[in-house]
Amino acid sequence: MDLQTLWDEREITHLLGRFARILDGREWGAVGEVFADDVTFNYGDGQERSGIAAMTEQFRRFLDVCGPSEHLLGSIVVTATGDTAVSRAYVQARHQGAGAKAHLFVDSNGEYVDKWERRAQGWRIVRRDAAWHMIMGDMTVLTG
Repeated sequence: MDLQTLWDEREITHLLGRFARILDGREWGAVGEVFADDVTFNYGDGQERSGIAAMTEQFRRFLDVCGPSEHLLGSIVVTATGDTAVSRAYVQARHQGAGAKAHLFVDSNGEYVDKWERRAQGWRIVRRDAAWHMIMGDMTVLTG
């Protein structure tokens, strides 16, 4: 493995951490720091979508209605080859209710499989597939 590959893998790992903080900080204008404008994705519901606006709406649909959240990514494996890469990361996300639902929570556990490309602005996710392995708690936390 050469130094550039190590640097690329480190940068992608850093961007995955940035992604989690974007979600938990509700920094919707920063989604493009991690995802390409032409991203395609399936967030585990069987629906194929595309575009940064659709990706941002996916996040907002669930997170704008709940209270605090914490997205933890771990067991990250990155394989970079030239200007493309694939990452796999386990995700554990805790969502607390808002207002009258503040005593409720829902946890989701799964995996993100991302395809990356080196673009003019840096590494960006061009494809995300999410698989949810376990969901526990009260789903109404995410429905407002």
